[in-house]
Amino acid sequence: MGKYYYIYVLRSEKDGKFYVGYTNNVRKRLELHNSGQVESTKRRVPLELIYWEGCINQQDATKREKYLKSSWGKRYIKNRLEQYLGVVHPVR
Repeated sequence: MGKYYYIYVLRSEKDGKFYVGYTNNVRKRLELHNSGQVESTKRRVPLELIYWEGCINQQDATKREKYLKSSWGKRYIKNRLEQYLGVVHPVR
């Protein structure tokens, strides 16, 4: 069996905003984000992992990431967070 890929959502503890990405190693990627090594989030640390999904291949993961960054995907994540975390955060 090949590598798995994960779509993840991070929440900035600094500004409350979300970040969506994908990786094949969630723990390592979260460490990179929180150590300021990811350009798009380095000014928003610390970040917490609040949601993730697994995919069997990279192509599926990139499609899912693109969807979750769309307006429909943002609504999906907002609904998932309301249902499972009982919290509402602005998704951008």
